[in-house]
Amino acid sequence: MLNVVAIMGRLVADPTLRQTQTGRKVASFRIACDRNRRDANGQSQADFIDVVCWEASAEFVCKYFQKGSLIAVEGRLQSRNYTDKTGNNRTAVEIVATNINFAGPKSTNSGNNNYDNHYSAPASNGYNAPRANTMEAAPSYSAGSADDFAVIEDNDDLPF
Repeated sequence: MLNVVAIMGRLVADPTLRQTQTGRKVASFRIACDRNRRDANGQSQADFIDVVCWEASAEFVCKYFQKGSLIAVEGRLQSRNYTDKTGNNRTAVEIVATNINFAGPKSTNSGNNNYDNHYSAPASNGYNAPRANTMEAAPSYSAGSADDFAVIEDNDDLPF
């Protein structure tokens, strides 16, 4: 079976951090994601998606994201049933995040002064912690000279 979700949007409200009865940290937040089409009145349409993340990712989201921040989330779709306050049976559908990334410029994510836009926080299940994505610069080829290259005789024959 395959259950993979990737979504990018803006936080509708500040994320909330809670602890379970066993002491595990959990954060929940809602993302507004454009549908890339307009309705009959020319208004853009959006979906509002609930997201849950655990442990180090929960702390990361609450520390570096707030209402309006652009965020990219990878995870899996999960549904659960519950009974509301009035006794009605309800179903909640949410994304359980496995990877969270900044998706906008630093100015839209205040509080992330110590990290660049390539920082990501994988969802923690007890053994991994947030890590910086270390992207190395591409090598520069402009420093070499034309003498560094050799002419290859092809004689209409492929070398492989």
